[in-house]
Amino acid sequence: MEANIGSRPDEAKKNRKLYVALIFLSLVCVGCGIAVQYAIHHAQPILRARVVQTLATRFQSVVHLGDFNVSVYHGLDVEGKDLTIQSTLYPALPPQIAIASFHFHAQLLDLFRSPMHISSAEIGGLVVRVPPRASRAAMRKSQKGRPKIKIIVDRIFCKSALLLIMPEDTQKKPLKFRIDTLTLQRAGKHQAMHFRANLVNPRPVGIIQTEGNFGPWADEEPGNTPIDGAYSFTHADLSTTKGIKGTLSSTGNFKGKLDAVTVDGTTDTPNFSLNVSGHPVALHTQFHAIVNGTNGNTYLQPVHGHFLNTELVATGYVVHAQHRKGHNIHLVVQIDHGRVEDLLYLGVKTEPPVLFGALRLHTHFDLPAGRQSVIRKLRLRGTYTADHVVFTNPQIQKRLVELSLRSQGHAADARRLSQAVISKQNPLARIPSGLHGDFLVVDRKLTIPRLVCNIPGAEINLSGTYTLDGRVFNFKGNARMDAPVSRIVGGWKGALMKPIDPIFARHGAKTEIPITITGTSTKPRLGLKL
Repeated sequence: MEANIGSRPDEAKKNRKLYVALIFLSLVCVGCGIAVQYAIHHAQPILRARVVQTLATRFQSVVHLGDFNVSVYHGLDVEGKDLTIQSTLYPALPPQIAIASFHFHAQLLDLFRSPMHISSAEIGGLVVRVPPRASRAAMRKSQKGRPKIKIIVDRIFCKSALLLIMPEDTQKKPLKFRIDTLTLQRAGKHQAMHFRANLVNPRPVGIIQTEGNFGPWADEEPGNTPIDGAYSFTHADLSTTKGIKGTLSSTGNFKGKLDAVTVDGTTDTPNFSLNVSGHPVALHTQFHAIVNGTNGNTYLQPVHGHFLNTELVATGYVVHAQHRKGHNIHLVVQIDHGRVEDLLYLGVKTEPPVLFGALRLHTHFDLPAGRQSVIRKLRLRGTYTADHVVFTNPQIQKRLVELSLRSQGHAADARRLSQAVISKQNPLARIPSGLHGDFLVVDRKLTIPRLVCNIPGAEINLSGTYTLDGRVFNFKGNARMDAPVSRIVGGWKGALMKPIDPIFARHGAKTEIPITITGTSTKPRLGLKL
C-alpha cells in the first residue's frame, strides 16, 4: 500500500512531462503548419522577390518582371514572362538580357533554404546583348561588394536565343549569333560550367554544334575566364560573302581564356570558287589560330592549305574594321610547291589557263571590309618564280619557240617550225623556260611591273596588265638575244643586215629589240619590231 502511494507522484510527474512535450510538439506542428500555409499563400510574392533580387544582384542591374505565376499542387511550379535585365550603367540602351518566358520546378521546403536550389530551369526567347569592351570594364568596377545570391540553378536549358555583340561604334550594327538550343550545367561553386549549344553562324551562314566547359567566371577580368571544348561547323554557305561560293565544313578543338582562345581545326570546301572565274576546286585547310572571344578578332598562326596540285602556307589576322562594317583580312601567303595553272584556273575565267608550269610565290593578301565583292576588294602584292612554263595557246607557244631558235642563231630551224603544226606532245613545245618577277592585283586586274622570261638564247623583259576575266592582256618590253640580228633573220636577208648588227647590240646583248604580247586569250598577238 505504501509502495503504490509512493509511486503515484513519480507517475504524475512523468505524465506532466509527456503532456508538456505533446503540447510543445503540437505548437511546433501548428507553427510549421502556419508557416507552410503562409508559404503556400505567399509563395508567389516570395519567389518573385527572390528571382528579381538574385538577378539584380548578379548583374548589378534593374530587373523588370512581367507575368509571374506559382502553382503549389505538386511542389512549386513557377512560370514567368517578359523578364528584362537593364544595366544601371546604360539606362538609355536596350536591356542587357531579355527573356520572353521561363519555367522551373522546386520543392515546397526549398522556400526555407538559402540559397534556394533549383535543379533545372527552362528559358525561351533569350536575347543577350554583350556590351563593348570599354563598357565591360566599367561594369566590373560596379560589381564589387555585391550581396549574396539567394537562388542557384543547377541546369539551364534555353531554346531560341539570340546573342548580340555590341560594337564600340554605336553607328554600326551588332554581330548576331542565333542559338537554337543551349544547355548549361552547373558543376559547383568556383568550378567550370558544362555547356552544349547549337547555333547559326552569321557569316558565312552555317550550323555550329559545340560542347565544352566554361568558367569559373573571372569577375575582375572576364577575358581571363577559362573555356575549352570541341566544335563542328557544317553546311556553311560561302555565297553569303560577295564574290565567293562553296559549302564549307569545319571541325576542331579550342582551349584557353576568352581573350585568347587557341583553336586547332580543319576545313573542307569541295566546291570553292571565285565568282570572277566560276571554276570550283576542292579546298582543304588545317589551321592553328588564336581567337579573342570578346571581340572575335582572329590571328592565324598558321594555315596550311591544299587545292588541286598546289600547297600553301598563310599567316595573318582577321579583325573587326574600325570605321566600316565587316572585317579586315591580312595574310602573308607562301607557295613553295604550286602550279601556275591552278592559280589561273581558280582566279581567271579563261579556260584552259594560259600557262602551265611549276610555281613558287610569296604575296601579301589584303581583303578590306566593305560591301563590294571579294574580287573587287582583293589586293595582292608579291613575287613569283615559275619553271618549265608552257603556253596553252599553240600560237603563242609556237612563236616563243621560234624566238628561242632565232635567238640562238638557228633561223633555218625557226622557218621550218613556222610551217609545222605544234602540239603539247611535240618536244619543241617543252623547251626549258622560266618566269620570275613582281605582280599586283587591284580591282580585278593583274598588273605585272616586272616579268622576266628566260628561254634558251634569250631573256625577255615585259611589263603590263591582264584582266582577271581573261578578256584582255597587254604586255610590252624587250627581248635580249644571244645571236646578232643578221643570224636571227638568217639567209640572204641576214647577210645583207650584217653591217647593222652593232646598231641592235645594246646593254651587253648582241641583239635587243622591242617585243609585245597583246590581244585576248582567244586571239593573242606576239610582235617583234626589228
